[in-house]
Amino acid sequence: MSQPYDRVFNFSAGPCTLPVEVLEEARDGMMNYKGSGMSVMEMSHRSASFEAILAEAEADLRKLLNVPDNYKILFQQGGASMHASIIAMQYMKQGDMPQYITTGTWGQKSMEYAKLLGDLDEIYSGKADKYRCAPEFDSLKLNPKAAYHYYTSNETIQGVQFQTDPTVDGTWVCDMSSDILARVLDVNKYGIIYAGAQKNQGPAGVVTVIVRDDMLARVPENMTPMFDYRAQAENDSMFNTPPCWTIYMCGLVYKWVERQGGVAEMNRRNKEKAGIIYKAIDESGGFYKGHAAKEVRSIMNVSFTLPDEELTKKFVKESEAAKLDGLKGHRSVGGIRASIYNAFPKEGCEALASFMRDFAARS
Repeated sequence: MSQPYDRVFNFSAGPCTLPVEVLEEARDGMMNYKGSGMSVMEMSHRSASFEAILAEAEADLRKLLNVPDNYKILFQQGGASMHASIIAMQYMKQGDMPQYITTGTWGQKSMEYAKLLGDLDEIYSGKADKYRCAPEFDSLKLNPKAAYHYYTSNETIQGVQFQTDPTVDGTWVCDMSSDILARVLDVNKYGIIYAGAQKNQGPAGVVTVIVRDDMLARVPENMTPMFDYRAQAENDSMFNTPPCWTIYMCGLVYKWVERQGGVAEMNRRNKEKAGIIYKAIDESGGFYKGHAAKEVRSIMNVSFTLPDEELTKKFVKESEAAKLDGLKGHRSVGGIRASIYNAFPKEGCEALASFMRDFAARS
């Protein structure tokens, strides 16, 4: 099954597969963007051309996620791990101890970053069960005076995903790096949503932050401006030079999502794509074993294991030869991980499922 430009099916956990038509559009404007005489990589972030790019990207993301007017959208430098620390720096002492829910590696790391700054309350940990599960929100013992309540909506390594927004009130802070734009959500449930771009939005290098006005008001006065969301909001994400090219690419992806039918259509496609691979797992007679409990299976990252390490190595080698790239699982889980973000084509999931069935029959 040939891909445009002889591309492989890229199952990498990130940076992600980008839509071919987005890559083509970026290519076509590389040397002279809309008659400006230069690439977006070269133009001043204070130019009218880039200010229009930034404003359009912000407006398109606001529309796609139905972000209310009392939230600011920031395009920030760095990655999600950096902003996990920045959030703790800003809010950790603005109330009682923050409460953390850890359902996988990234939630665990975020909690560890926060612990360097002060005390916190871990109200759920899936570590003892090797991060296979996630709690029901209404089962959690929330402190209404906690500085914030933190969780990761989708754990890319373990393939564990919360299936809904929070169902109980709280000052919710969520790392949505790997499933933003993949399902319809109610932004009003959250104080802060943040997401590294390189899963579902664009290339690495920018983090989108959706922050409610009352959270901005809570930022301490002594924060350095680079770590101060209020200062960043007051300067329209341009306190200093932003990652211009990455923001431009994210803007192209937002328009692509809208052309496909929006976030609801992305969710429908993602469920269908993931279902193709999970079916191959479930029908393998135990040859393949999914890592996550069925009720919290991710539609972004499908993690599963084979009977032994030698078969796993053989699977990876043969899949690469079949142009199924990036399937080796994370070292903490082992096995195989298929990351199938928004732009990943359904045909790739079908090709993987077919390969899985053939490999199991031969092994």
